[in-house]
Amino acid sequence: MYCLKTQADFDAAHFLKDYNGKCSNIHGHHWFIEIEIISDTIQEYGNYKGMVIDFNDIKKDLKTEIDKFDHTLIIEKNSLKDNTINALYNEGFKINIMPFRPTAENLACYFYNKMKSYNYDVKKVRVYETPNNCAEYWE
Repeated sequence: MYCLKTQADFDAAHFLKDYNGKCSNIHGHHWFIEIEIISDTIQEYGNYKGMVIDFNDIKKDLKTEIDKFDHTLIIEKNSLKDNTINALYNEGFKINIMPFRPTAENLACYFYNKMKSYNYDVKKVRVYETPNNCAEYWE
């Protein structure tokens, strides 16, 4: 079995509605995403001979997904009043409204599914909120 691993990062803010602690307030992270792609074979011919896939392809697709989050506010749907969201939009802020609470666990699952949609055989995704704290998702 072959396993390819690549990583990317972005900066974004979030908060956890109805959380009893400091994370209920808007705060930012330097999010770090790590993805593992697996295959039981490598390509035998052509440009990708000896490879599962070109790392550049994986990195490009992962960057496409994380760029949607870079320097944004990630919020759970219905976690802010409509007039608050409209005021933020009117001020030019970029907001990602997600159907889930924006935890590292949920973002790991989100990026796992996004990368699967590119037809990668994703083994695992790790999302680091800090250098010491990460959540992993795999099926």
